[in-house]
Amino acid sequence: MTKITPHIIIEGSVKYELGKIQGNQIMYDFDKMLIYLNAKGKLLFGQKFKLYDDDRDILFKLCNYFIKDEANCRKLDIDIYKGILLTGPVGCGKTTLMKLLRHIVPHQRPYKMIPTRNIVFGFNHIGYKVIEDYGNDQFFCFDDLGVEPLGRHYGKDCNVMGEVLLSRHDLFLNSKEKTHATTNLNAQELEERYGNRVRSRMRELFNLVAFAKGSVDKRV
Repeated sequence: MTKITPHIIIEGSVKYELGKIQGNQIMYDFDKMLIYLNAKGKLLFGQKFKLYDDDRDILFKLCNYFIKDEANCRKLDIDIYKGILLTGPVGCGKTTLMKLLRHIVPHQRPYKMIPTRNIVFGFNHIGYKVIEDYGNDQFFCFDDLGVEPLGRHYGKDCNVMGEVLLSRHDLFLNSKEKTHATTNLNAQELEERYGNRVRSRMRELFNLVAFAKGSVDKRV
């Protein structure tokens, strides 16, 4: 029988061991995970990429979530069965981290990163089928939630992402299908954008993980 070693990742000629097997469990080492993420980030985003010490706490939360460390997640008030809503100021690295972190768990089903504006543009072109398509049983991370324009198809306005989130909530209740998202907006702004009904369902859909308000703009 082939030994399953999801904690060992090979990039080119370099092997990264993110932890050790003890009994029937993988004991991940957070510092080794950071070494791999820093190296993978350079491969994905260029040699200027780096992880910031100021983001260590948020990386700890997200890493524990992705490896499904139930004990640490309980301490961090994170539900491993919900998705992640990653919030923070413009340029703090939300999209980059969500693109990067899925690589530490290559044995898990990957999610597709979808800019919310692209979903609205699709709705404007072909209509409500787009909402059905994103309410299906695929695994998505909706990027830049809340800054997309209002949808309009054949003269009818539609809060497209609000409808998509309602569909994703139904999917979550029926089959526990996760949804992730990133946003620059705070809770009040999300409620103003989508209404109390959607905001209430978002609480069931997502773990809220937030960068500090003063997080550095990494694009500068």
